[in-house]
Order: sequence, then C-alpha cells, then structure tokens
Amino acid sequence: MGQEFIIKSQALEDKINQLLPSQGGFQAGVDLSASTTVIPIIDLTESAEGSGVRADLQTALSFKQITSHTVSSTTSTIINTTGYFRVFGYNNIQTSTSAARAVSFTLNDGASDKIVFNTVSDTTTSVITKSIALDFIVFITAGDILKVTAGANCAFNGCSRQIADISGNLVNPT
Repeated sequence: MGQEFIIKSQALEDKINQLLPSQGGFQAGVDLSASTTVIPIIDLTESAEGSGVRADLQTALSFKQITSHTVSSTTSTIINTTGYFRVFGYNNIQTSTSAARAVSFTLNDGASDKIVFNTVSDTTTSVITKSIALDFIVFITAGDILKVTAGANCAFNGCSRQIADISGNLVNPT
C-alpha cells in the first residue's frame, strides 16, 4: 500500500494555478499531495503516436514512395497491395468520329469488377484530344486489385502512393 504525503509549497501552488487556469486554482483546504503508489498515465494524443507530421504533410509525394503508371490502349493492374492508396494523374482520350472511347479504373475482388472512376468521350465530328485530371483514394483489401483499362487511343498517365496500411496506420513519406 502506498503512502500519502501532503506538500505545502506556495511556489508549486502558484505554478499549477498559472499552468492550469481552467482548474480554478486551489480552494481553501485543498493541498497538493504526493503518493508512493505508481499510477500509469496513457497518452492518447497524436503526439504520442511517435510522429509529429501533420496529416496534410503526411500525404506529400516523395521519390521513393510514388509509383508511376502509364496505361495506353490496354488493361493493367496498378495496385495489388493492401492498404489505402492515392491515385492521381490524367486520363488522355483522343475522341473519335465513329465510337466513344474510355479510360476506366476498376476494383476487382477476384470474381467481379466495380468501376470506381470512368472517363468516357462522346463521338464527335472532329478528332480532338481531351485530358481529364483525376485524384482519388482507394482502399485495397486482401485479394483485391485496382486495374486501369484504357481503350484505343486512350491513356492514363499518373502515379499512386500508399498513404496508410490496411489498419489505417499512416505511411509517412521517406
């Protein structure tokens, strides 16, 4: 069993009143005390996580952590690792006078596809090239992949970067 000690120090009381004004200072009859009992304190703030990097800086691009992708007139898997990923870049589509063209981002779980981002051009009377910017975050679980399908005369030019692991732990740039 721990022992309790009463501390009589005007200097300590003044410092606590200065540092913790919301506590209303010490009331009459309330003293500082100390104990030999060990009381664990668990810090649940962000600074206790071991990283002082702000969330917006945590998503910064770095040479080591971005993966560049160019997918043109084909289908390609761009992410097959679990976690949260930011995908960004441009879909470039050369319009056609005979058929609509598209660039699609599809999540696949091994059995079926779900389109998460799709850029489609209309047929036109003249051939022009359109560039559409994209920037989105995707979550990949075990067995899932993100693939890009770029039709004829279409391309995705961009990058991906893992921003958190499967458990949501942030991945800082290196």
